[in-house]
Amino acid sequence: MGDYVQVGPVRTWYDEHGEGDPLVLLHGGLVDARWFEPNLAPLVERFHVYTPERRGHGHTPDVEGPITYQLMADDTIGFLEQVVDTPADVVGHSDGAFVALLVALQRPELINRLVLISGGFSKDGEAAPDEEWDVDAITQFLGPAYGEVSPDGEEHFPVVATKIGEMAAKEPYLDPAELANVPHRTLLVFADDDLVTMRHAVDMYEGIPNAELAVVPGTSHFMTQEKPHLVNAIVVDFLTNEPVPTVAPIRRAPAAP
Repeated sequence: MGDYVQVGPVRTWYDEHGEGDPLVLLHGGLVDARWFEPNLAPLVERFHVYTPERRGHGHTPDVEGPITYQLMADDTIGFLEQVVDTPADVVGHSDGAFVALLVALQRPELINRLVLISGGFSKDGEAAPDEEWDVDAITQFLGPAYGEVSPDGEEHFPVVATKIGEMAAKEPYLDPAELANVPHRTLLVFADDDLVTMRHAVDMYEGIPNAELAVVPGTSHFMTQEKPHLVNAIVVDFLTNEPVPTVAPIRRAPAAP
């Protein structure tokens, strides 16, 4: 059924599933919590899962003004403070991954472990930088699903798509040096044919001190739907097991005294 909580100006919808330690799932841009349906069951078996929907997405109504990553990070911080009220594991996909990254940098005490799926840190890493943001085509693709749950109605979808397009024209951008300030154990998951380049994925892996990297073969940005069994296995393993002592560490080798 879900519930609403007022987070600043945003009447934020969320649902809860399962019992255990808190785990927050942050969906991608222009979709909603239903995106995680192929991934939810194995997580609910082990965690108390929260699925908030951000401003202008899913059941959460749009508000006046632009949509930016920082505004969505502020909303997410408010949700973590008001609803979860304890450090949580956070899994973000696409736009949700960059929102999670901003929260980790700005309010690290709110996050336990971090999983970033198909989320880069800079437009410099885009695999198709010249691709047109076609609101009509995006509306035809995603508008009907939006209309099924949005209190704003399907006719409002092009407004939200335009806002996200304006954001995507200049964001995300994070100085690579800032990645070194992420203190959490972090899992990075990318497709081998993702919206960011493989070089960008490696730069992110090398920049975050306590990062682990997974590349899901034969998938695209939609990997959570394309190979949910494999993505789920990787994410659940990360969230339920401590790091193993590796036999031949190089990147993780202890520094010489």
